[in-house]
Amino acid sequence: MKNEEKAVKPVKFGEAIIVLLLMLVIMGTGVIKFGLSPTTPVLLVIALVILWAKVRGADWDTIHDGIIDGIKTGIIPIFIFLLIGALISVWIAAGIIPSMMVFGFHLISAQWFVPSVFLVCAIVGTSIGSAFTIISTIGIALFGMGTTMGFNPALVAGAIISGAIFGDKTSPLSDSTNLASAIAESELFAHIKNLMWSTIPAFVVSLVLYFILGTGSSDANAMGKINTTVATLNANFSITWWAALPIIVMFVCAWRKIPAIETLLLNVGLGIVMLFIEKPSTSLSSVATMIESGFVSKTGNGSVDALLSRGGISAMMATVSLIILTLTLGGLLMKFNIIQTAMVPLAKRLKGSGSLVTAAILSGIGVNIFVGEQYLSVILPGKAFKQTFNDKGLDNLALSRVLEDGGTVINYLVPWGVAAVFAANTLGVSTLAYLPFCFFSLFSPVFSILSGFTGVGLKRLPSTNDDSATSATMAANGR
Repeated sequence: MKNEEKAVKPVKFGEAIIVLLLMLVIMGTGVIKFGLSPTTPVLLVIALVILWAKVRGADWDTIHDGIIDGIKTGIIPIFIFLLIGALISVWIAAGIIPSMMVFGFHLISAQWFVPSVFLVCAIVGTSIGSAFTIISTIGIALFGMGTTMGFNPALVAGAIISGAIFGDKTSPLSDSTNLASAIAESELFAHIKNLMWSTIPAFVVSLVLYFILGTGSSDANAMGKINTTVATLNANFSITWWAALPIIVMFVCAWRKIPAIETLLLNVGLGIVMLFIEKPSTSLSSVATMIESGFVSKTGNGSVDALLSRGGISAMMATVSLIILTLTLGGLLMKFNIIQTAMVPLAKRLKGSGSLVTAAILSGIGVNIFVGEQYLSVILPGKAFKQTFNDKGLDNLALSRVLEDGGTVINYLVPWGVAAVFAANTLGVSTLAYLPFCFFSLFSPVFSILSGFTGVGLKRLPSTNDDSATSATMAANGR
């Protein structure tokens, strides 16, 4: 106990800022300037943080505890990622994703393709409440359609991810939405309703931009490519309306609030059953290999094979390894109070509502950048700013919306963020490539900050304003 107290002795504000800035320079330079995978820069930062901790007198047990505390929060998401890898390969082999592509070519107009992608992912995402599921299922099919039509892959990826994030953010089934509501101690459906003040403007602006940038195909031979792709899919996969069954099951699971792990296991099993029905000659060993190593398309069409040769547990290991490193870094920063030390003094010094909202948004963005973990980007600013929001006469709903706009949606824009790594690896488009087109994530914090300065949609405690903050706090506490 004595050694642990020595290891976690108070960190000064300036020291915390220097550590965080050094981390940002290393990771930003490695990923942006030199184009490295985030894995090596994050590993280097972890080594430097451990060195810093040892110089300050921390023992190895305390450092190991920090690593363990960080990683154990991501055990469930890591297992979910592995199941998604299996799901992708099974859904391709069973013809589910190829069927979605073929029917999509007939139902979605090439002229309005990109805005249609955004709308479809947003609607389905709201029903399911999982951005990861949308990206890894419907998203893959829509991405294949978009690249076949000749659209910029980064633009299509941005529309898919934006729609998925909108759905995740506005669904009562979403883990992140429930978390933001719980941390701020606001009622869930009131929280979702209050989100609309920033979410709807961000949605409308995103949709307009997708209409401007994504109408009409840039490829003059798009129809010929579509016809060739459809013929290839029909010749090599079982294209049937029964392919909608797993999607229906997913909706039912969401409606019944069945957890993600159980839902994914059920859909993997259903996909395997459909595969054996459609191709009775399929061997168990080939299914096992496919689940482990992914599906390998052998249609003879290079573009189709490149698109559909994916999935498998092994394909997710790059994502999992980076997630483990990111969670390790987050655990160390939490263990030695670096993030908390940098945030709390800032929260206490703020005066106006606009500056307070802006600081909370930037704190969420900062946690995403420095830690790369979506949940911590909600939890840490929520705990740091809750009392200050109440002191300024702002309702808990104001805080819960800020936590979503600065935390949840931003993780998809950070190259070493858990969500961004997953999206980039699943769609095969780097985070820095799709980032300029992920409009919903870019505009949500902007409209939230505008709300803070204008007061439009900014939920306050009853009969309070910034000048009567003290009485507001007393009323909130029942005194």
